[in-house]
Amino acid sequence: MDGGRKAVDEMTAVRTARPSARERLLAAADELFYREGVHVVGIDRVIEHAGVAKASLYNTFGSKDELIRAYLEGRHAATEKRLTDGLVAYATPREKILGIFEIQGARFLNPESRGCPFISATAEAMPGAASLAAADAYRVWVRGLFADLAREAGATDPEALAQQLHIVYDGIAVKMRMDGDPAGDLAAGRAMAAMLLDAALA
Repeated sequence: MDGGRKAVDEMTAVRTARPSARERLLAAADELFYREGVHVVGIDRVIEHAGVAKASLYNTFGSKDELIRAYLEGRHAATEKRLTDGLVAYATPREKILGIFEIQGARFLNPESRGCPFISATAEAMPGAASLAAADAYRVWVRGLFADLAREAGATDPEALAQQLHIVYDGIAVKMRMDGDPAGDLAAGRAMAAMLLDAALA
């Protein structure tokens, strides 16, 4: 009887540990969409990679567009956590602002990096696409982070400084993806951000 109970417990544990259909679909989408692009990867490839029935995708997300939104929201959450955790190591608001470029730049220096997922996903998006709303939410958060830190650093116009820093932030992401000198691009972008900071905080 004890053996039977143990077998039931083990089967229950396996079922509990197995990722849900939603988790498998998001993991497959995260891998394929980022590596190859949301417009290139068809829904059947995501379903096959996730090992779920087609009905699972439509029951969970309703459409590919909503799956793309969920994928980007996951990328947003991961970036927010990475920056929030990483910025703890920087002492002052000015150092934290430059730290944003260092933390994200290190991510883009990875040979497997395909650049900013939000830029890639929205490059060919049609008006009203869910990816645009997800990208807008991410970009509002990034600008807000820059503005909050600029305010803490003593900038007289933190919103304007945040806008300038965000332009540099986007430029680094694009240039590192397209050029053959990512380390040089990162160094140049960080130096530009430092110049903007010095001018705004003088």
